Amino acid sequence: MPFQIVLNIIIAIMWMFLSESYTFTTFVVGYILGIFLIFVMRRFINGPFYLHKVWKVMLLVLLFLRELIVSSIDVVKFVYKKDLDNRPGIFALPLEVESNWEITILANLISLTPGTLSLAVSDDHQTLYIHAMDIPDIETSINEIKETFEKAIMEVTR
Repeated sequence: MPFQIVLNIIIAIMWMFLSESYTFTTFVVGYILGIFLIFVMRRFINGPFYLHKVWKVMLLVLLFLRELIVSSIDVVKFVYKKDLDNRPGIFALPLEVESNWEITILANLISLTPGTLSLAVSDDHQTLYIHAMDIPDIETSINEIKETFEKAIMEVTR
């Protein structure tokens, strides 16, 4: 993937030199031309097409933003409730992500989402302990995290 990005930048710079126009617009046109050339020649380049991973990263960011907005609204609703009927607690999330990098991304995304906080990772890196402001059902909370954040992280990193 890094090779494809560098190759695409080189193609864009070469396009600028060949067109004898050194503007940002010419660079963008050359970059788009490079994307097309790399896509056409991808069978000669090792690894998957790099824009696929870029797309997955953008989807992960959009997923985080959606979860951030929804959980922020939930926290605001909770703050303005007259009666406190919440059930705060700590639960263990069994991890499917394996590397330290994936675990770190998951823990940070959970901590950055209002109402939840990553507390600790087990010594064997198989469990993440999470505190939530309101846990109506532990299994539902675990499945939501697995189906959203953990699945998206595995799509980006694997």
